[in-house]
Amino acid sequence: MRDRVLRTSVAGLLLALSGTMAAAQDLPVLRLSLAEARTRAIEASHRLAEARARESAARAVVDARVATERPFVTGVAGYTRTNHVLTFVVPGPTGAPRVLYPDVPDNYRTRLDVQWPIYTAGRTDALIRAAEAEAGAVAAEAVVARADLRLEVSRAFWAVVTARSAVGVLEQALKRAEGTVADARARLGAGLVPPNEVATAEAQAARQRMFLVEARNLQEVTAADLGRLVGAPPDQVVEAEGVLEDAGEPTPSRDALLTEAMAQRAERRAIEGRVDAARQMREAAEATERPQVLVGAGVDYARPNPRIFPRAPVWQESWDVGVTVSWSLWDGGRSEADAAQAVHQAEASRQRLMDFDTTLPVELRQRALEIASGEAAAAAADEGIRAATEARRVVGERYAAGVIAQFEVLDADVALLQAQLDRTRALAGVRLAEARLERALGR
Repeated sequence: MRDRVLRTSVAGLLLALSGTMAAAQDLPVLRLSLAEARTRAIEASHRLAEARARESAARAVVDARVATERPFVTGVAGYTRTNHVLTFVVPGPTGAPRVLYPDVPDNYRTRLDVQWPIYTAGRTDALIRAAEAEAGAVAAEAVVARADLRLEVSRAFWAVVTARSAVGVLEQALKRAEGTVADARARLGAGLVPPNEVATAEAQAARQRMFLVEARNLQEVTAADLGRLVGAPPDQVVEAEGVLEDAGEPTPSRDALLTEAMAQRAERRAIEGRVDAARQMREAAEATERPQVLVGAGVDYARPNPRIFPRAPVWQESWDVGVTVSWSLWDGGRSEADAAQAVHQAEASRQRLMDFDTTLPVELRQRALEIASGEAAAAAADEGIRAATEARRVVGERYAAGVIAQFEVLDADVALLQAQLDRTRALAGVRLAEARLERALGR
């Protein structure tokens, strides 16, 4: 039963930190601090690259909306073949015949056309503002993705440090177990103990070796996960240069935490951007019900030019300038439906924002309490280690004096190992809780 509990503790501590397998230990080693790991991960992340591409696409939409306010020029060229017609001829002033409508089956036309929407009842401006709000929301989502990546790197980094610390604890436990085996063999040679005590000590040492092998394998697994995040090649071993005992920054008050989170959380800015974008889309939809004014101009160069009478099979040019006023009197309810859609989208985003503001204080309180709980657990684990160490010393002395049996020494070794693993787990929990609080603050 005791072995099952110990094995469960070791596996639970390390399996929670697992990822993919790392390369062999004889390959180049990449040593990283937490800050360096975060920097490399940001540079190597495909998710962040995708988020930046989405942000660029949203900015391009803004440019496209702005471009609709400017004049646009179109060049047109065409050729048309028509059937032959009878030439229409009338007598001229001098009596000579004059052709008014010749037979020209080959028709060529070129036109340079300019259109400029000078008044759109605010629709274009609303679309521009909506695109800018959406671009801001997408940019905020890119910041969210970056914060998520920082948290993931922190988790992987402290997983590597925790696994390394667990390996160190188990190495010490194996040394104690091997010392117990050596002592039992010496006592057996002196005829002080029966052979079964040596076998029990050897079995305990074998179990410690098994735990150590599992811990080392899982240390490679967590290192491989960190290497994946920082963009290291598969054949490179990654080591985290960090110490679980490093003290973090003191936790500010709840009011200070909430103020900082409300100002820095990119999720909130993204939701606010979506609310603003929906509001602007509603204004754009409503603007379609008002008159629109368009200025147009163009130059035609055609053979024959249909604007010039009489027609002639020669290249001639003409031009035109005009103002067009359009007013959609009835569109089947399309503009009203678009406006209603925007209203409901804005309301949905507002409700989401209210839910975020309601959840944020609870999240911050939870993260702060996690840190406090972890620190309390670490302090308790320190006391447990001191007690287990002292108990192991006393048991060892009594065993050396021949007062107690060997199984009590083995029990004391297991208790000390469990206390050390509990401390490692508690410190890892504190570091991860600090990383989660940092993420909750939007840093």
